[in-house]
Amino acid sequence: MTKFTETLLAAFTISAIYFSFFVGVIPTPTVIYEDVLPVLPWWALVSFGCYALGSLGYDVLVFKDKEAKYKELLVEIDEAKSFLKTKNVDVD
Repeated sequence: MTKFTETLLAAFTISAIYFSFFVGVIPTPTVIYEDVLPVLPWWALVSFGCYALGSLGYDVLVFKDKEAKYKELLVEIDEAKSFLKTKNVDVD
């Protein structure tokens, strides 16, 4: 199973469970139904955004610690610039 298929399967499963709670197929207390379920998708979206920004910030913070990858990236940037200059694209 590919990573895309696994992601879709997980998203479908979570969505099915959420909608079964929201529609009332799985009974929940009134407090949860009225106060928690309507804001749960926004909470999940904000949590994912915080995780994504945090992991991106951390990776940028420790990027200089990986000298080999840093130098490899600089070489790739120079290669891309030289390739684009042969195609008459201004990159500076």
